Amino acid sequence: MTSETIQPPKRSPRRRSFAPRYPGWLTAPSLIYYMIFFLGPLAILVVFSVATQAGFGSVSYTFSTSQFKALNDPLYIKVFRQTMLMAAGGTALTIAIGYPVAYWMSRYLTRYKTLALLLVIVPFWTSFLIRTYALKIILDPQGYLAHFVEWTGISSQFNVLYTGKAVAIGLAYNYLPLLILPVYASLERMDWKLVEAATDLGASPFKAFRQITLPLTLPGLITGALLVFIPMCGEYVIPQLLGGGQFAFVGTVIGSNFLGAQNWPFGSAMAIAFMVLLSIFVVIYIAFATREEQFGA
Repeated sequence: MTSETIQPPKRSPRRRSFAPRYPGWLTAPSLIYYMIFFLGPLAILVVFSVATQAGFGSVSYTFSTSQFKALNDPLYIKVFRQTMLMAAGGTALTIAIGYPVAYWMSRYLTRYKTLALLLVIVPFWTSFLIRTYALKIILDPQGYLAHFVEWTGISSQFNVLYTGKAVAIGLAYNYLPLLILPVYASLERMDWKLVEAATDLGASPFKAFRQITLPLTLPGLITGALLVFIPMCGEYVIPQLLGGGQFAFVGTVIGSNFLGAQNWPFGSAMAIAFMVLLSIFVVIYIAFATREEQFGA
């Protein structure tokens, strides 16, 4: 035994945070708004989804899962599958158009980047419905685009309207900025010296893109794709106007059950089931958005 006393370990001095602290009640307005306009309607949907239809436009408030069991019908499974496929096709078309545009803006534009971004955002200044009607006029078989195609000899007949092609074009056109912006943000944070170093070491431009540019911008690309895919799945206006009602999305079926058949329980059950399905993609979006934030930090 030594006479030396055992000294307790010294604690590191606690750093004092000089960040401003705000009282919690400042979040009350946003929380109240969230509860009234999101949780409130969602609770109403849940109540309707477990109720039963007592007649045309009348509901019997019971607890029944019969509405969810009815979704196993092959007709509604086909609607879910068609919605997913059309949204996936629209997302793929949006990526094929939006990624090269974002790449060109970030890599080759210097003085006019702000102007290019403004031109990308400008369509959002117009109503979604007006933009879709304008596209309907453009794709009309008797419109000026059809006459131009026939005059150039590309095709003797221009029949795009009320087809799946028109729906895909409408989806890509209306949601294109939602993909360009996050991809452009990822490209702007990338160090282009890595690509130059790869080409100096003998890599072809395509190989440098595949091994450097694409992996570094993949979080932004997937985030943009999910930002596009999720609202496309719930689309209602574009299939009705450009598809002529021939391509039923889940949103159109839900709308017809609420407005036409007045079957609120079944429409609510379909909406809840579709929200649960899309929540999987929301979780993926949050994961990649967090990863992109860490990558850019």
